[in-house]
This record gives sequence, structure tokens and C-alpha cells, in this order.
Amino acid sequence: MSRAYGFSASITGTSAVFRNRLTLCALIYIVMLTGLSYLSPLIMPYHPEEQGDLVYERYLPPSLQHPFGTDKFARDIFSRVFYGGRISLTIAFISVFLAVTIGILYGSISAYWGGVVDTILMRILDFLLAIPPLFLFITIAALFSVNIWGLILLLSFTGWMEIARLIRGEALSIKEREFILAAKGLGFSKIRIVLRHLIPNCLTPVMAAIPMKMAEVILIESALSFLGIGVQPPTPSWGNIINDGREALMYAWWISTIPGVFIAATVMSFNIIGEGLQKVLERSI
Repeated sequence: MSRAYGFSASITGTSAVFRNRLTLCALIYIVMLTGLSYLSPLIMPYHPEEQGDLVYERYLPPSLQHPFGTDKFARDIFSRVFYGGRISLTIAFISVFLAVTIGILYGSISAYWGGVVDTILMRILDFLLAIPPLFLFITIAALFSVNIWGLILLLSFTGWMEIARLIRGEALSIKEREFILAAKGLGFSKIRIVLRHLIPNCLTPVMAAIPMKMAEVILIESALSFLGIGVQPPTPSWGNIINDGREALMYAWWISTIPGVFIAATVMSFNIIGEGLQKVLERSI
């Protein structure tokens, strides 16, 4: 009974999303982008780091042979954009999954234990939220060599706080419901009540927050890669591809413009999906 409450609203909301055309179009775009990005090693015509003839093939405009043109090293932008999409999406998927997991556990434990535990955990959360994430990224990048997995960990441990606050607010209202009180009366341990009864019924607002968190992480990762402290060349990422074309923007606009369009479309699509989920979940609760 306790589990049915949390997931029934999620299932109802998910089915309602498909009736919204704008949200459905955004979802189709994300699915297609994810499929093309992860299949890029099999279907892309060139390797993303493969250099062509620097005399005749650098800065070629979009054509049938190179749909998105080439860059200063005569590398195919079409292949690099989709390889870069795989990197950006992988970082977003893993870091959001870790951030959501940490946030759910932290917020639900804080709400259920209450009292001094809740006060201490919330003050720690307030302190962490006061630290600017970009400043933290730059500081860590200056002290250590950050690879892709290091970037994922950084994004995870700086992105769970909003989820924790969201879960705490939901858990505070749910922990006084009858099925939680019944579980207490049956003598279940606090850990069992939190994991099996409280958390499953707090997931509804998180469903809408996850796509928006994906959009936020993609923007941050792209910005960090553009600044040179994220994904390092020659590994392609949307951010460092834009940086590669910065000096040639006036006569080779496609190098920076095309990955920029992909970033904008992807972020917009995730936000549309999140807003669509939020609306239908609010109606179903």
C-alpha cells in the first residue's frame, strides 16, 4: 500500500506526458540524440580524433561529405558532435543518478529522524549551498588533474543538495501518514521504514526534478569544458568543440554554432520534459 501510493502517481503522470505534443517532441529528440550518440562508434563516418589533409580539408564548410564541416585540424565536426554528445550525456546520466541517490538518502534521513539530527544536517546543507559550484570546480581543477570520472564525482557531490531539500519537504508530510505509523507500531526498524516505506512515496517530485537536473549538468559540463577545466582535448565534448571554433568564428562559424545549437536544444528539451512531468504529476496527486 505504501509503495503503491508513490509509484501510481508517477505512472499516471508518465502516461499523461505522452499526450502533450511539445513534451512528446522533446522526449523523441532526447531519445534520438541518445541513440545516435551511443551508436556513434558504429555509424559515424569518421573517428572524432582523425585528422584529414591540413592543406585541403581544414575549415571546410558543411557539405555531403562533411555535413557539419571540418575544424582547424580537418576533423569531421559531424562525428565529433555526436561523440561529444555521448560524453556529455554519460556525464549527465551518471552524475545525476549519483546526486539523486545521495539527495534522497540525505533528505529522507534528515526528515524522518528530525530533532537535533535534522537541525545539524540542514545547517550542513545550508553551508554547502552557500559555496559557489563554479569557484569549487576551478579551485579543484587548479590543484588536481580532473579527468572525466573526476568531473562526474564533482558534479555529483555539488548537485545533490537541491534534491535533498526537495525530498526532506516531501518526507516531512509523509512520515505522519497512517502507513508509516503502522510500520512503527509493528516494530520495524527506522532504516527499514525509511528505505521501504518513506523513500518510495517521496519519489514523485523527484521525477520532475531529474530532467531539469540533467539540463543543468549539461550546461555546467559544457561551460567547464569551454573554459578548459572539464573534458580535455582531444576527447570531444560540446564545450571544448565550441572553444576550438572560437578563434575562427567569423569565417568558420559552423565549428562553434552547431554544438551550441545541440546544447540549446538538449537543455530546452530536458526542461520541457521536466515541466511537463511537473504539471501532470501535480494534477494526479
